[in-house]
Amino acid sequence: MAMLSLPSATQPTCLTCRSIKISKLIVADSCKYGRRATQSLGRKDFGQNLVFGKIAKNIIKGLYHNPRFGVFAASTLPVIQTGEKLSTYLFRTEKGGNVKVIITRLKDGKYGVNVEISSLQLNGNDDEVIMSWGVFRSDSSSLIPLQSSDSGIFETPFVISSVNKMSVELEFDASLAPFYVSFVLKCPLNGEKIEIKSHRKTNFCFPVGIKSGHPAPLGLSFSADGSINFALFSRTARSVILCLFDDSSSEEPVLEIDLDPYVNRSGDIWHASVDKIMNFVSYGYRFKNNGQQKSSIVLDPYSKVIGENSLGEICKEPIFDWSDDIRPNLPMEQLTVYRLNVANFTRDASSNLPDEMRGTFSAITEKLNHFKDLGVNAILLEPIVPFDKPKGPYHPAHFFSPQNSFGPHGSSISASTSLKEMVKRLHAKGIEVLLEVVVTHTCEESSLAKIDKPSYYSSNNVLNCAHPVVQQLILDSLKHWVIDYHIDGFCFINSSSMINGFHGEHLSRPPLIEAIAFDPVLSKTKMIADSFDPILSSSKEIHFPHWKRWAEMNARFCSDVRNYLRGESLVSNLATRLCGSGDMFLNGRGPAFSFNFVARNHGFSLVDLVSFSSATEFSWNCGEEGATKKKTVLETRLKQTRNFLFILYVSLGVPVLNMGDECGQSSGGNILVKDRNPFNWNSLQTGFADQTIRFISFLSLLKIKRSDLLQRREFLKVENIDWYGLDLSPPNWEDPTAKFLAMRLKVDQDDENQLAGDIFAAFNGGDEPVSAILPPPPLGMVWVRLVDTGLSYPGFFSMKGDPVVEKNLVSLSYKMTTHSCVLLEARSVEG
Repeated sequence: MAMLSLPSATQPTCLTCRSIKISKLIVADSCKYGRRATQSLGRKDFGQNLVFGKIAKNIIKGLYHNPRFGVFAASTLPVIQTGEKLSTYLFRTEKGGNVKVIITRLKDGKYGVNVEISSLQLNGNDDEVIMSWGVFRSDSSSLIPLQSSDSGIFETPFVISSVNKMSVELEFDASLAPFYVSFVLKCPLNGEKIEIKSHRKTNFCFPVGIKSGHPAPLGLSFSADGSINFALFSRTARSVILCLFDDSSSEEPVLEIDLDPYVNRSGDIWHASVDKIMNFVSYGYRFKNNGQQKSSIVLDPYSKVIGENSLGEICKEPIFDWSDDIRPNLPMEQLTVYRLNVANFTRDASSNLPDEMRGTFSAITEKLNHFKDLGVNAILLEPIVPFDKPKGPYHPAHFFSPQNSFGPHGSSISASTSLKEMVKRLHAKGIEVLLEVVVTHTCEESSLAKIDKPSYYSSNNVLNCAHPVVQQLILDSLKHWVIDYHIDGFCFINSSSMINGFHGEHLSRPPLIEAIAFDPVLSKTKMIADSFDPILSSSKEIHFPHWKRWAEMNARFCSDVRNYLRGESLVSNLATRLCGSGDMFLNGRGPAFSFNFVARNHGFSLVDLVSFSSATEFSWNCGEEGATKKKTVLETRLKQTRNFLFILYVSLGVPVLNMGDECGQSSGGNILVKDRNPFNWNSLQTGFADQTIRFISFLSLLKIKRSDLLQRREFLKVENIDWYGLDLSPPNWEDPTAKFLAMRLKVDQDDENQLAGDIFAAFNGGDEPVSAILPPPPLGMVWVRLVDTGLSYPGFFSMKGDPVVEKNLVSLSYKMTTHSCVLLEARSVEG
């Protein structure tokens, strides 16, 4: 095994100054060496000289010198007690022969070190072979001074143990670890004393309290024997340095471990194990570039807990009591989703929460009644991982931990604990928790770019999702959220980029998408693809490979409904969205895989859709741009808002509400996430919010009550849907001037458990009122009006319903106002 190529393993120029000859070194166990003995005075580059004599006093100056630390001579007979073997290191010398180092943990807790030389070909006296050595933290600037040697350098003679073999036994107190021993051999040759180094022309160097570690799992892990393992992927790194801190506020590490590619690398995984971590609290990695200049310390991409110094904390995640937590496991077709931003949801003082709680996970649990008022049973959180604050949450910097500011105390531990508490409380109320995740790109400050940009990225900040290492990172992070946080599902932003290959080409079977679909953990969760690209602020039309497991955010639903309500869409497009978007989900999936929305956090809010005209947002201002006091404009806007919500809920699929739309929150026509205002809880007291929330609650209950027709995993049969124009004739599917559409959803006559009748819905997107001829209700039933968005509040919706009175004997008609929707239900005359 090759020696560790540490900067401490450098060539000494003077090994005779103030050295001490002993045959055996024992460090008294009563001596406790201070952690602060490792102040850095600057590292020496690999290959530079380590001056043990001439500059020893300068090295020692400023270092903590413990007067209780002692070095004592012992007999030349082996006295080191047997113990647990920890590590073995083999070296070849430049003069032939081998050096073997065995490190053991003794029964009294000390470390025993046995250095054995074999087959060393010398012409001189073997009795005079000396080991000239020193103890270091990590490099030549961190020489540990011992009380019995001001220079910190010792000369210990070898003892002949057998034929062609000599040995030295050392003993160190465990409190000194981790450290390194660097040495050279000195022996007489032709009347002169020479130095013998390794075959690599460097000092022999080995660690104590530091082992090679294991390549798996990646990140920080704790072994059964108490050691802590560090593992990091980097194919391109020439040098990896593990940096350990004993104070999170420190800018410089107290210990740097230069990982040896011959010992601490398996394939492309760099790893090390620290036997005793003592009071180290955080860690990171440093890399050398081609100019051999030290880089900044970066965060381990697999860190689960992030400290104040934005580096990984050396600690186990707190144990959380998940007892009694039952995941709702709601069928997809039964979901009603509310999308929110953790910070903005309760950040405003109007939330009436304590300052330290506002904008946190804990604050969300204080607003459970709001979710119940809306009738939602799932919340979709915008990205909660650390992100680039100027650019927003859709530019992540990390994947394995929640943003620290989302915890009550602004720490990673508090954020983690409060997120788990929030999930558990929501589950207790039957509410699922879904996360938006971005796995296609990162912010510029992500540690991945500094660790191995060619492997992780395809271009700029775009992650190469086709690379196996990127796939492993993504899969590991997703499973971490499911297993450790009990998250119920994920919405993948910019999912259209997840199907790209190494060179940007579209793959028919993208490995990441397939791996998520069939992963034994992730396949049990809800997986939603969202083609919205937050960088370009647009959605991409793609045929998403789904394996009958992936759902999708239905951007076509959004654009078609917006276009219909502004009068610029064929009624055939509206019909397709109403009956579950068969053009997208008929090939092996069903309407439950369609997550429908009319407004989102990128783009216009619901009230902005009816207040501003925009060709890119497919919106209409209803007659006047922006704020107005015109009654006719305000009435139209109110009806249009109701129409959006009505179509959202009466359509087959999963309705997705956006935070603030229930109370008319506006961003003034701005479309960027950063322009969104915090949720104003005072706005819930307005008349608009009161009737809108009541209407949403009504629609939620209606969808549950008529789940036979409105909550379906499978599409309705063709014979269960009838489409009509104004006079019950077939609709003018291809006529761009046609603004009226009606549909009748018929119950399955073969269903013996069917208790309710047919549903009739009509939509008038035109500027003129119309009289819609109604089809005859089933025998023994009458049509009852449940919704008419053209009526005034509170009469425009009612679960009890108002019977539609027949005006003449020829046909039954219903008069609809401009820009309105109507919902009728067939009910028994006796009922």
